[in-house]
Amino acid sequence: MIQTVIFDMDGVIVDTEPVHRYAYFKQFEELNIGVTEEMYTSFTGFSTRNTFQTLKEVFQLNHDVEDLIQRKRAIFNDAFDSKEDLELLEGVENLIKELHQNGIQLILASSASKVTIERVFSRFKLHQYFTHVVSGEDFPKSKPHPAIFEHAASLSIVPKENCIVIEDSTNGVKASKAAGIFCLGYNSIHSKDQDLSEADIVVNHFNELNFDVVKNLDSKLRNN
Repeated sequence: MIQTVIFDMDGVIVDTEPVHRYAYFKQFEELNIGVTEEMYTSFTGFSTRNTFQTLKEVFQLNHDVEDLIQRKRAIFNDAFDSKEDLELLEGVENLIKELHQNGIQLILASSASKVTIERVFSRFKLHQYFTHVVSGEDFPKSKPHPAIFEHAASLSIVPKENCIVIEDSTNGVKASKAAGIFCLGYNSIHSKDQDLSEADIVVNHFNELNFDVVKNLDSKLRNN
């Protein structure tokens, strides 16, 4: 039986992508660098640190990565706090509450910074449902590297064979599979041009999921 669900955050629990996009592109303008849509999309699932490490190499930036990170976060935080219409993705709050009420352990494993995760969790009062929160800023390599999910699984009350990951990005799905964890791909309307073909199962809306469905994914695990 599935006893632990590992959630990604951006594009799965909340759509902060427009805020991230605004912050990044405002900073790209400040840095006078031309980041294409294709390049920006390829960063989905990256931590802010890995994104700027890549940009520093590509554009030969003289700026310190830490300074770039702090500037982006300052822009993001200002925009996040002023965005009154930010909501949890449809259906995900009910799913989180139902899983929690039925004894499923919930762990967050997000590439977002601890500061951003804390902002989201505090705003929507999510702390009470999750036993652990794992941030990508604690790992030198971002998804698709499996480190973040390997660590999340190590915090589970059960072996990783009884865990699933819910992801919406190409890099996230690859990271989950590289970690050897069953991956449920969420085909989010907010996550464009993402390849979920390596996921074990794909859903288009959280109303397709409930405790019984998640619990019975165990049979799919055994058949893989």
